[in-house]
Amino acid sequence: MLYVLVSIKTTTHMDHALNKPKHTGTKQIFENPLLEKLSRTHIAVPISMFLLISAGLLYTAVQYTTLQTGAVVALFFGGLLFWTFMEYVLHRFVFHMEPTTEWKRKLQYAFHGVHHEYPKDKTRLAMPPLMSIVIAALLFAIIYLLINTSVFGFLPGLLTGYAAYLFVHYIVHAYPPPKNAFKELWVSHAVHHYKDNTKLYGVSSP
Repeated sequence: MLYVLVSIKTTTHMDHALNKPKHTGTKQIFENPLLEKLSRTHIAVPISMFLLISAGLLYTAVQYTTLQTGAVVALFFGGLLFWTFMEYVLHRFVFHMEPTTEWKRKLQYAFHGVHHEYPKDKTRLAMPPLMSIVIAALLFAIIYLLINTSVFGFLPGLLTGYAAYLFVHYIVHAYPPPKNAFKELWVSHAVHHYKDNTKLYGVSSP
């Protein structure tokens, strides 16, 4: 982690008052070319990956645990609902943390600031898959310690919620306002990016 922070180009910063969103382009944030490449991903990669992982976990829940089907369904929707809370908390308090130190400033920019500066950069609309897998594994371990085999029903809901968030986030930034149910989400997130980034932290849920 320390190496990653040191390798971030020192010219990068996130200042809500100064960094106006750019409508095109991208930006290199890591001096190391491998880290720079790993910081980007096509949106289909994490969405497909987490839907497949969710399907595998649900299969395991039904075939290899004592969980009843009704319990698996309830746990899945519980995880899905919990994601909307988790999404807000992460966006509000982690991705928009106050950059009170140089370390926090660099971390914030790498995680989220570059996205606010270049919101149309399609390669940075999702957390890189490698980091996502590590976090998902940690979540599995923590949730397993808390609720045992119920994790096989709960975590798929959480990961499916994350995949849905990625889908919504992508269409908001990659396409013009849709004339369907996604329009409200599109407008809400556009306000967060282009009018007031201290409000409307929910993406997949307003």
